[in-house]
Amino acid sequence: MPVSRPALVVRTAVLTLLAAGVLAAAVGFTVLFNGWYNIGATTQHLPSVYKVLEQGMQYSVRHHAMEVVTPPLGQAEVLRGAPLYRDNCAQCHGGPGVATAAHGMSMQPVPGPLVDASRRWRPREIFWITRHGIKMSGMPAWEYHLNEADTWAIVAFINRMQDMSARDYRTLTASPPVRAGDQQEAR
Repeated sequence: MPVSRPALVVRTAVLTLLAAGVLAAAVGFTVLFNGWYNIGATTQHLPSVYKVLEQGMQYSVRHHAMEVVTPPLGQAEVLRGAPLYRDNCAQCHGGPGVATAAHGMSMQPVPGPLVDASRRWRPREIFWITRHGIKMSGMPAWEYHLNEADTWAIVAFINRMQDMSARDYRTLTASPPVRAGDQQEAR
């Protein structure tokens, strides 16, 4: 039975796409298994790789943070979060008027500033990222070092940073260190 023209076009298109996929996979495996892709922390990912990883991270965080319930975050949590942020986050993420420390700048991907994080992420998403970290980014899972209240205090502080001047930041983070797990209310 002869094949109709539309069926031939569809079959040709499917086979072409399949062949292109197999070829792309072969090229990818060749690059992977020969070690040609530089994974060193002294160079950035290729823009296309970075874009795919960044987009995947955003989708993953939004999905996994959907069940997180954000508690009320007031000034007490902001005050408690300031020294916790200074002691645990500022080295990699900096703050208003404060640059990232040298070891934070040497990481790849470079840790992003959190001054504007509340424009990009919901509090529950910042909480999830802080608790669970991000694989292969240098962002640790603070779940094992900070209790839940401390983590929410850091989230409260991060959410207020976009409105802080460098002077406000220095004033708030000049308070004495808060020990991880210390449940005393900040005053």
